[in-house]
Amino acid sequence: MQQPDTTPTGSAGGPDKLDDEDFPAYSMGRAAEILGVTQAFLRTLDAARLLTPQRSAGGHRRYSRYQLRIATRVRELIDAGNSLDGACRIVILEDQLAEAQALNATLQHALDKHDAPGSQR
Repeated sequence: MQQPDTTPTGSAGGPDKLDDEDFPAYSMGRAAEILGVTQAFLRTLDAARLLTPQRSAGGHRRYSRYQLRIATRVRELIDAGNSLDGACRIVILEDQLAEAQALNATLQHALDKHDAPGSQR
């Protein structure tokens, strides 16, 4: 699946905020357009508590690039024949695994540094 163009349009906040993958730069309509899904699909992910978009001052949902990647992955899993519940569970487990692997790598690096020749014990 080709990665969608997630360049925000018409968003305030300056370049540093747009570099932040958690910055809620996309309206629901723009997010749905980028992903090629309906707004109802995004509302379903919100109702399933997989995505919790921030809200604008007017109460409109705003999505980040990270949330768009999550929604893309769910769509891929559903297209592959998984149920919505199954796809959500898979995404949650994939996210937990990635966090555990990152923590493991950090701890292994610290251990390697501690056990390196010449290190203080």
